[in-house]
Amino acid sequence: MPSPSPDSVVQTSLHGPVLVVRIDNPPVNALGQAVRAGLLAAVERAQGDDAVRAVLLVGAGKAFIAGADIREFGKPPQPPSLPEVLHRMEQLDKPVIAAIHGPALGGGLEVAMAAHYRLALPGAKLGLPEVNLGLLPGAGGTQRAPRLMGVVAAAELMLSGKHLSAKAAQAAGLVDKLAEEGDPTAAGLAYAEELLAQGAGARRTGELPIPDAATAPAALDQLALETARKSRGLFSPARIIECVRAALELPFEQGLKRERELFMECLNSPQRAGLVHAFFAERETAKIPEARAAQPRPFARLAIIGGGTMGAGITVSALDAGLAVTMIERDAESIARGQANVEKVYDGLIAKGRMKPEAKAATLARYRASTSYDDIAEVDLVIEAVFEDIDVKKAVFRELDRVCKSGCVLATNTSYLDIDAIAAVTQRPQDVIGLHFFSPANIMKLLEIVVAAKTAPDVVATAFELARRMKKVPVRAGVCDGFIGNRILAVYREAANHVLEDGASPYEIDAAVRGFGYPMGPFQVSDLAGGDIGWATRKRKAATRDPKARYVEIADRIAERGWFGQKTGRGWYLYPQGARTGQEDPEVLAIVDEERQKKGITPRSFTHEDIMRRYMAAMVNEGARVLEEGIALRPLDIDVTFLFGYGFPRWRGGPMKWADIQGLPKVLADIREFAQEDPQFWQPAPLLEKLVAEGRDFESLNRPA
Repeated sequence: MPSPSPDSVVQTSLHGPVLVVRIDNPPVNALGQAVRAGLLAAVERAQGDDAVRAVLLVGAGKAFIAGADIREFGKPPQPPSLPEVLHRMEQLDKPVIAAIHGPALGGGLEVAMAAHYRLALPGAKLGLPEVNLGLLPGAGGTQRAPRLMGVVAAAELMLSGKHLSAKAAQAAGLVDKLAEEGDPTAAGLAYAEELLAQGAGARRTGELPIPDAATAPAALDQLALETARKSRGLFSPARIIECVRAALELPFEQGLKRERELFMECLNSPQRAGLVHAFFAERETAKIPEARAAQPRPFARLAIIGGGTMGAGITVSALDAGLAVTMIERDAESIARGQANVEKVYDGLIAKGRMKPEAKAATLARYRASTSYDDIAEVDLVIEAVFEDIDVKKAVFRELDRVCKSGCVLATNTSYLDIDAIAAVTQRPQDVIGLHFFSPANIMKLLEIVVAAKTAPDVVATAFELARRMKKVPVRAGVCDGFIGNRILAVYREAANHVLEDGASPYEIDAAVRGFGYPMGPFQVSDLAGGDIGWATRKRKAATRDPKARYVEIADRIAERGWFGQKTGRGWYLYPQGARTGQEDPEVLAIVDEERQKKGITPRSFTHEDIMRRYMAAMVNEGARVLEEGIALRPLDIDVTFLFGYGFPRWRGGPMKWADIQGLPKVLADIREFAQEDPQFWQPAPLLEKLVAEGRDFESLNRPA
C-alpha cells in the first residue's frame, strides 16, 4: 500500500489570522512519516506567512494524535524525525495552540507539549505510555513534562503508562484550559482569538522553570528506589528516571540530547522486542477463522451456575459489562453465600473509594439469585462454574439442556476437563463451548475460549464478543487435557519436580523463576492455589500415566499431610498466623531428602541458569506440540496465554517469543542434552526439529488466522 502524502494527511487552512493545521491520518492520526512531514511543512508555512498570527493544531475524527505509527515499528527511520519537527514548532515566534480531543498519547502528547498552549475537551485522554513498549518518550517528552507538571508527577505519569482525563491534566498543569463538549476546531479557534486579544506570544515549554525544582531531588531519589523495587528486571523505567533527572539538572538542549541517548538504548534493548511483540500479539488473538465466518448471537441475559469464588468473579465481570445475571446454586445456604461473594467485591471497591454505594445498587439491580433452573429458561448464555468434576458438570449440562431455550449458548468454565464429553450429554453439542476464566475472574484478563469438536462458528464468535464486552484478552484453544496453558504448565512443572528430586530445593527453584521475571515461583503458586487441586489432578490422571515415565512423589507426600498451602497455614512453605509470605520449612526439606534416598538419588547442585534452561526448554517443547496438534492456532496465542494467565514476564514477550530470541537451535540443543539423562521426558517436538532444520522460527508461524 503506498504511503500517504503529507498534503493528504495534514491539511492547512487560514481562518482569519489563525492557521488551522488538521491531522487526518485514520484511524487514530498516528505520527507516520507523512504526518511528520506535513506538520513540518505547516510550521514553515506559518513562519513565512505574515498573515498568520497563530497556529491551531487539531485532529480529525475521534483523536488528537494517538501516538506513533505502529506500521513503522522495526523499520529504518524516515525523515523528518519527530524531535526535529517539534523543535521547529516550539521555536516558532507565533503562538501554537493544541486543541486536544480524544487520545493524545505518546508522541501525540509530545506534540501537544511542544505547542505553546493546550486546550482540552472533556473526552481527552493524555498519557505517555511508552514504558509499556520498553521505551521512553523520545521527542522531548521527558524534558517538557517536568516543566509543565513538575518532576514527580511527570515521572509517575511516564512510569505508570496511564492516561489522565482532561480535568486531571488541567489540575496537573499539563493543560491550560478546558473547553465545553463540541467541535475541537471551533473551541480551538475561540481560544486562539482569546490569546491573540490578550497579546499572548510564543510560550516555549523548554524555557519554563520546573515548578517543584526545590523539593524534586529528594522526591526523585525516593521514586527511583520504589521504581527499582517495583520494576525489577525492567530496562526502561530506570532510564525514564535518568531522563527526568537530566531535566532537573541540565539545560534544556542538553537534556534533550541525554533523552535521545537513553531512548536509543531502550530501542536497542531485547526487552523492547519482547514488549512490542506482546503489544501486537494481544491485539491479534481475536483474529480467528470463526470471526470471518459467522456473527455473534445476540445476548443480554446470562446465567452463572455456581456462586463460589469463580462463579462470583464471573458474575461480577458480567455485571460490569452491563449484562443481566441470574446466579443458580443448589440450596438457600449456598445461594446466600454466592450473593455475599458478589457483594463483597463491590463493598471492597466502595471501601477503596472506587465505587459509590448508589453505583453498587444500580449494578446489583441486574443481578438475581435463585435455586431453580427453571428461572433461567429465557437467558441467552449460561456459564457453568461448579466443582471441577466431570460427573458434576455433566449433571449440570443435562439440566441446562432441559430448561434453556433454543439457541442459548452453554459454556463450561473448566481448567482441564473434556468439553466434548460434556457436550455429548446434551441434545445440542453445537451450542456448547469452554470458557476458562482465571481466578480471580473479575480481575484476571485472560479468557481461554475452548472450541469443542461440534461447536458452531457463531457460538465461537459469541464467546469472543463476550470477552470483548468483559474487557478480557481472549485466546482460542482446542480440546485436550489442560487446553493451552494448563497442559504446558503440567509439563514444565514436571521438569521443576525432576530438578527438585535431583538436588535443588523448592526455594532455590522458586528463586530462579522469580529471577527470570515471574512474580512467583511454581511452589509458591501451588501454595497460593491450594496443593489439594494439583493432588486431585494427579490422582485423576494416575490410571492413564505411562508406567515408564518418571514420576516424582514429593508433592503427594506434602499433600498427604494436609499441607495445602496458604489456606492450611503450610504447604511447601510455612505461613505462621495466616502470613501471606511463606517461610522456608525444614520439614519439607526432610521429606525431599527422604524421597531422594528411597530412589537412591545422590543430590547435585543446580545454578539458577541450570534450573531455567530446563524449565523453559520444557515449556517451549510442549508449546511446539500444542501448536503441532492445532490446540493453539499460532505461537502468539501461547505467548498471550502465558503473559496474561501465568505471570510470564511481559518484557520477554512470551515463551515462544523468548525461544525465538534465544535461537531455536540453542533450545533444541538443550533438549537433546537433557535427553541424555531422561530420553522419555525430553523428546524433542517434531515441529521444533522441523523449524530448526529449515532455519525458521516460531514468528514465521504467526500468520493471520
